[in-house]
Amino acid sequence: MNLILMGLPGAGKGTQAEKIVEKYEIPHISTGDMFRLAIKEGTELGQKAKSYMDEGALVPDEVTIGIVQERLNKDDCQKGFLLDGFPRTLAQAEALDDLLSNMNRSIDFVLHVDVAKEKLVERLTGRRICPKCGTTYHVVFNPPEVEGVCDKDGETLIQREDDQPSTVSNRLEVNLEQTQPMLDFYADKGDLVTINGSQEIDKVFSDIDEKLKTIS
Repeated sequence: MNLILMGLPGAGKGTQAEKIVEKYEIPHISTGDMFRLAIKEGTELGQKAKSYMDEGALVPDEVTIGIVQERLNKDDCQKGFLLDGFPRTLAQAEALDDLLSNMNRSIDFVLHVDVAKEKLVERLTGRRICPKCGTTYHVVFNPPEVEGVCDKDGETLIQREDDQPSTVSNRLEVNLEQTQPMLDFYADKGDLVTINGSQEIDKVFSDIDEKLKTIS
């Protein structure tokens, strides 16, 4: 099965990816992992990507697509794959379609883990961190034994700047603007499956699993 996993920050995408990979034994492929592998293997495209990354520049689509092609041609992808973090733009989505068509493959489902923005803000702004040992807590989902105090060393917990409500809200808006054209693209093709990500983790996976059973 060939899958794409989409969702805004805080939607629980990473957790669901782990469950999908464990059950269906397909590789979880993120953009960062692909770049690191290509650079480690010293491929021509990997070296090109590294030159852009070293300069702090975005890797051009043609290089990214080439690296995706190299990765999908590897043996572990013959049974399928789970793409996470790619495609990021409509142009990349269209290029991926062309690439897969040339490989006589296609996307089975685009799984969109959907959570209301207000819920995501609550999830993302609830994170607290110990400035001394780095332990991470959440005021709702993983609170310390004593409110605002690290269990391990008694340090006062802090909220990172990028976890402030206004920062989180802006970040989600930007992500939403970027992903909406791709969601529309895959919806028009009939590939989009929207999953209610506000449910319990196991229920979210159960809903995903029911859909995947139709192609496994």
